[in-house]
Amino acid sequence: MKIILKNVNILSPGSKHHMKVKDVFINNGMIEKIAEANTISDKDAEVVEGKENYISAGWFDLHVNFRDPGHEYKEGLANGCKAASNGGFTGVLLMPSTEPAIASKAAIEYVTQRTKNEIVDVIPAGALSVNRDGKDMSEMYDMSLAGTKVFTDDKRPVSDSGLLIRALQYSHNFKGKIFSYAEDKHISGKGQMNEGVISTQLGLKGSPALAEEVNINRDLFIAEYCNCPIHFSTISSAGSVALIRAAKAKGIKVTCDVAVINLYFNETALMGFDTNYKVKPPIEQNTIASH
Repeated sequence: MKIILKNVNILSPGSKHHMKVKDVFINNGMIEKIAEANTISDKDAEVVEGKENYISAGWFDLHVNFRDPGHEYKEGLANGCKAASNGGFTGVLLMPSTEPAIASKAAIEYVTQRTKNEIVDVIPAGALSVNRDGKDMSEMYDMSLAGTKVFTDDKRPVSDSGLLIRALQYSHNFKGKIFSYAEDKHISGKGQMNEGVISTQLGLKGSPALAEEVNINRDLFIAEYCNCPIHFSTISSAGSVALIRAAKAKGIKVTCDVAVINLYFNETALMGFDTNYKVKPPIEQNTIASH
């Protein structure tokens, strides 16, 4: 099958075509030619007008929950891959927050085998602690032998500092990566949205940005002490950005990611009590993108 994408904006950092409007010729799923706009023609090809649209390499989602094993009725591996593909993602990191948790070599192999023929690459993350309960370290080395290098308790913060130290030092021996979700539950409590004027106006319990920033500060000290890399999953506040930026400048091996919703929306989205915006971490006063 032949397809011509006409007048598309190309997003490909490092390429000579980056941020340019071009024609793209695809033959049997392979890009065969990229040329100046309105210069490619083929009478047997399907023509797609791409004006004001963008084309890029497939995206990778660092945080997905497919609910398999355990809660397949919510979303199984096959349906999750289909949804990812339809959204333009060619690879995903699957969180271990299933029932039972993905916390063993067998569980990693289960996901890997069930998704090996999918169009989307599925990389299962292993649980950092047994059953994600934050008490005892999981079988990280065995899981690494099965093919994963990422360990996290998903959106359960590691409140035990000693456990985090042991996990960082142990996983570092086989180049594993710890993903930390930063939240001090003693501060956030049962907060339903960002703490501020709007939470007061709406009569909803607020969770202050401090709950995230305190944990990030602690984890950065621990990562520096261990001289091990750490990744923060779905940060949400300006203070967190500042802390991570300062740590990177200091030479600490730290990376982070942010949920799309925190890039685009702020807490005013909750003014209509739309629960689609009641997310974790909460949407802040200002978007991450503004920082």
